Amino acid sequence: MKAVVFHEVGDIRLDTVPEPRLEAPDDAIVKLTSSAICGTDLHMVRGTLSDMVPGTILGHEGVGIVEEVGAHVRNLSRGERVVIPSTIGCGYCSYCRRGYYAQCDNANPHGPLAGTVFFGGPKMSGPFQGLQAEWARIPYAQSGPVILPDNISDNQAILLSDIFPTGYFGAKLAGIQGGDTVAVFGCGPVGQFAIASAKLLNAGRIFAIDKVPSRLDMAKRQGAEIINFDAEEVVATLRDLTGGVGPDCAIDAVGVDAEMPSHGRAYENGRAQAALAAQELREIAPETHPRDGNWHPGNGPSQALHWAIEGVAKGGRVAIIGVYPPRDRFFPIGLAMNKNLRIMMGNCNHRAYLPELIRLVRTGAIDPSAVLTQERGIVNALEAYKAFDKRSDGWMKVGLKLAS
Repeated sequence: MKAVVFHEVGDIRLDTVPEPRLEAPDDAIVKLTSSAICGTDLHMVRGTLSDMVPGTILGHEGVGIVEEVGAHVRNLSRGERVVIPSTIGCGYCSYCRRGYYAQCDNANPHGPLAGTVFFGGPKMSGPFQGLQAEWARIPYAQSGPVILPDNISDNQAILLSDIFPTGYFGAKLAGIQGGDTVAVFGCGPVGQFAIASAKLLNAGRIFAIDKVPSRLDMAKRQGAEIINFDAEEVVATLRDLTGGVGPDCAIDAVGVDAEMPSHGRAYENGRAQAALAAQELREIAPETHPRDGNWHPGNGPSQALHWAIEGVAKGGRVAIIGVYPPRDRFFPIGLAMNKNLRIMMGNCNHRAYLPELIRLVRTGAIDPSAVLTQERGIVNALEAYKAFDKRSDGWMKVGLKLAS
């Protein structure tokens, strides 16, 4: 079968690999019809999320048709169409039973303290082969895939696999209540769903911070008040637009590949931070291999996080859903403490949110497919990766069609 395979930092290929087989009684085999490219995949190719095992199939977003199930999978049958949550949980440990699938005690073969398990991830996440392939083995299938209603399309469903739940998770972590003022840092796919989720939770005002015109335009169409960090200073603007107070809460939907301003007053005032940012990048991503204009890590690993903590109101709340690797140690703890901030963070417990979000899509309360701006076949996956990596204007979210 065809699959997008990681070989080394800066080197991914479309390879022909063996089809998966059942390995345990709680496995399922799914013939994938749709997958997608995520910013987390780019972290691994850029080297900012390290320790990938060569030969790992990338991708953690999937929709498909159940082909085969193990003896312990009693809730799925051949021919059923499912969405696959990005994180893997056993469904029966104390964490999964409380909805903390990202902290499952049993899914990670390295032990209960090894961290979140997700498809197509680094060594310490399993690794488990990913979903940018024609077929996939799904472990703990009795507690993972969710059967889809017929009126939810693949283009809608693929966004339920990861980024819609992650954006919703961020809004929940931020503790958004009716009337709150919210700042969302990063208007990529997850940021767009954080904005949509803030609206679902009845936020009063939403500020959206980015520099890519198409991303800011989409945020504005959702009703957000946009701030281009290449045109104005983020923290000063947030305070100016909120009477000097700042937002009630902030959501960091960027993570380790954040970028610093590249021109204008914000650039001039931030030049003093360039040396620190370079030191951060050297420690976080000691191995990078940019090639032909691609796979460049962001030059401000903690930029979005600093803006969120500095910009939010005293006594405010900060939710961190952007990906930061375990070796990252650059956190403005002193500033956060002196503002009495409440900080929540983590990997999304996708499976916990899927029933509610499927209901919202099924009833027409929200249509997530507007975020899907590009579609390609798997044979064109590498070209799509390169365009998405360059943050090309108009490339919000890339879907990969694997079968009709």
